[in-house]
Amino acid sequence: MKKIIATIFLLLAAMVCIPMLQQTVSAHCQIPCGIYDDNARIHSMLEDAATVEKSIKMINALSEKSDAQSQNQLVRWVMNKENHAQKIITTISDYFLTQRVKSSQADYKKRLVDHHAVIVSAMKAKQNAEMSYVKALVTDIKTLLQYYSDDDH
Repeated sequence: MKKIIATIFLLLAAMVCIPMLQQTVSAHCQIPCGIYDDNARIHSMLEDAATVEKSIKMINALSEKSDAQSQNQLVRWVMNKENHAQKIITTISDYFLTQRVKSSQADYKKRLVDHHAVIVSAMKAKQNAEMSYVKALVTDIKTLLQYYSDDDH
């Protein structure tokens, strides 16, 4: 029982401390420089989602163990999952929603809904340790490919 309480305490402490320790990550400059590589950002988000997936697998495997090393690694994987899900949210909000989704686009509302869906899926992946959330995240990220071709720079 003491180990479970200690584990819960460590997880809560990590969740409180993570936001204080994180540095602001910039997806791209907020100057209209005209240098865009949308596909690279989408593929980067897919890599982040793959990292979230691996983190969830490790969290589930380590949660069955009670030794100190496993608990330490469990906390590290939770932090890793949080960081990579947050990178996806930051990329959508700081890059796509501020620079690539424009009200002048004919399909603006659909684009907005599809980009917002990625943010919500990433948030849910942060909050949960179930594969269904990361699968939804990957699907939502892949939905964005329809808007950005390799030639759109």
